[in-house]
Amino acid sequence: MGISILIADDHPLFLRGIMTFLNEHNFKVVGEATDGGEALDLISELRPDLAILDYEMPVKSGLEVARQIKAAKLPTKVIFLTFHKDPLFLQLAKIEHVGGFISKEFEPADLLKCIEVVLGGGQYFGIGGDQVLSQEDKFEKGDLLTRSEIKIAKYVAEGLTTKEIADTLSIAERTVDKHRSNIIKKLSLDKRPNALLIWAQKNKELIS
Repeated sequence: MGISILIADDHPLFLRGIMTFLNEHNFKVVGEATDGGEALDLISELRPDLAILDYEMPVKSGLEVARQIKAAKLPTKVIFLTFHKDPLFLQLAKIEHVGGFISKEFEPADLLKCIEVVLGGGQYFGIGGDQVLSQEDKFEKGDLLTRSEIKIAKYVAEGLTTKEIADTLSIAERTVDKHRSNIIKKLSLDKRPNALLIWAQKNKELIS
């Protein structure tokens, strides 16, 4: 029995192209969806070995679907196909233990390699340079936004001041300032006073 795959993308032509490609390489496409809600329903029902998801879909984003797969302890591994190149997207994918993601402008060999690595228990990130990570590989803490930093960024996106964030989280203002400084450094944002606010509001979905 072949490897079972579900694919989801809200662009019919792209969806059809991916399905044809997978069938030609002897994978078993057991379902297709055009939005995240439908994708999650099918994954819950069919429990495929792998789900290849567009990151930006109606109803639920690919990241939301991946989080719910993880929460439900489903066996399906996840790969994102995306045009996203934001550093935080890679970081969140790592934090959420997504199998991998590659650009929608992928070469056929890239997708096949990604599938092989992910089904083998590793992670594959093919945006900004191919990066294959084995199951045993560890991420350096300094390369990731911590959950606390993501929470701070979320409040920044909502327009809260440093004092308001500190009051909400019952922490010192200097702690909030430290988190803000770390986020700016890790994301290589410029030094404008509102740079973090602009970035956070632009990327609300990533930090939700």
